[in-house]
Amino acid sequence: MTQASPAKAEEKPRNSWLNLVVDYGPLLIFFLAYRHYSPADSEDSIATVAAVIKGTLAFMAATVVALVVSKWRLGHISPMLWLTTVLIIGFGALTVFFHDPLWIMIKPTAVYLMFSGVLFFGLWRGKPMLKYLLQSAFEGLDETGWMKLSRNWAWFFLFLAVLNTTLVYAKHIGIITFDTWLQAKLWGFTVISFLFTFSQLPMVLKHGMGENAKEELIENPPHD
Repeated sequence: MTQASPAKAEEKPRNSWLNLVVDYGPLLIFFLAYRHYSPADSEDSIATVAAVIKGTLAFMAATVVALVVSKWRLGHISPMLWLTTVLIIGFGALTVFFHDPLWIMIKPTAVYLMFSGVLFFGLWRGKPMLKYLLQSAFEGLDETGWMKLSRNWAWFFLFLAVLNTTLVYAKHIGIITFDTWLQAKLWGFTVISFLFTFSQLPMVLKHGMGENAKEELIENPPHD
């Protein structure tokens, strides 16, 4: 009987639900904490800010926990998760220090612009930077497929940055509330991201991506 290679033996088991928890759990914690502490009167700006701060602290703590869980259970921490965690901690600290929800609201814009910039820089240099950000090698996907996937996600991240900035401005001029922005960020952006991920499948399958890699891409798409 042949023995499994060391590389195979050391691989962590794939866990779909755990990937989702690591990726989207902290944002859900933020949403639940904010809703728990938010005042019944939406006009109570002081209580709303206090709820945002408490939600932000929970968000920061949950992000650190997600980082630890990713290393412990999934066996790795992708550069994308590292960079996102640093920005969450940074903008979260600014939110708490200045008692201003604006900072946590513009965090997604900063993340999207950073990822978009990295991907566009890679395209300019002829390198598919998405491959390194995800720290993944999807089975069978050729270099041309990686380049196209990096290009498409670069433009999509730029679109999300513009969309989030528009919502932040709408909040600033009083068209929407913080609660509306948060629900759009949690539910709207997540759905849009998954739909965009599915839209990429025909292209990457044409460039040799295997079925296992297809499932991995769907389960763990790039995110902020």
